[in-house]
Amino acid sequence: MKKNLILLLTFCATGLINISCSSDKETTTTNQTDVSSVGASIAIDATNEMDLKTGLFISSKTAATGKAAETSPGICGTVTITQQSAESYPKIFTVDYGTAGCSDNQLMRKGKLKVTLSGPITTTGSKMTIERIDYSINGIKLEGTIEYTNTTTIATVPQFSRKVTNGKFTDLAGKVFLNTGIFTLKQTAGVDTPFVLEDNVYEMTEGTHTVTSSNGATLTLTVQEALIKKYSCEFISKGKLKIQGGLLNGIVDYGNNDCDSKYTYTNENGAVFNLLM
Repeated sequence: MKKNLILLLTFCATGLINISCSSDKETTTTNQTDVSSVGASIAIDATNEMDLKTGLFISSKTAATGKAAETSPGICGTVTITQQSAESYPKIFTVDYGTAGCSDNQLMRKGKLKVTLSGPITTTGSKMTIERIDYSINGIKLEGTIEYTNTTTIATVPQFSRKVTNGKFTDLAGKVFLNTGIFTLKQTAGVDTPFVLEDNVYEMTEGTHTVTSSNGATLTLTVQEALIKKYSCEFISKGKLKIQGGLLNGIVDYGNNDCDSKYTYTNENGAVFNLLM
């Protein structure tokens, strides 16, 4: 993931400020707090995806090799595993980036991620729980728990829920954003290669994400059109989110399935803005 993506709180807020600076009188009243929450919400979702991707990577590599390495390619932290035997569950992975931190794809991570598998993540009912311990990315402090549960009912169409509880995002200026949410995901490609992640494609078919700023203002993002997320791409490449909260009411459109950082925001008054993460 590009370093710029973790600075979305700044970049996205800057882009959306164009709404309040436009010549349209209705949009000049856009609340600055709402704008900050939009930027925070996108950055929060990006970091959640990053940590989930880390959990899937270390668990799949261990499943494929039958053992956990002290270090894994693509992860700068030290990975350890706790289990009674090679076949037993739960398996607990700890990814330790250290108090000084280490650079992972130009991102400085500090602290630990604790990843607990109740069973093989490819098995219906199995759950992956990711806990953040004194954890930060590029100085942005992240707290809370991500629960990724296999809810598959049709073997050829793996399905999962991604739930965030007690989420807390503290930006570089010390602003705090609390967040919760749950999404339903379906895997639409890569099913035949369970130990290869690079060909996986997921669709977020439904779900809601809520972000609350320190002054109590709340922003709600709801899937309006299925979001397409390729494991090999750091960005959502297609789909739409509805944004509601305060004076903001509009649609984020992620485009036509290209792997890029471009998207558009359409305000309820019809104004369209081309934005870049």
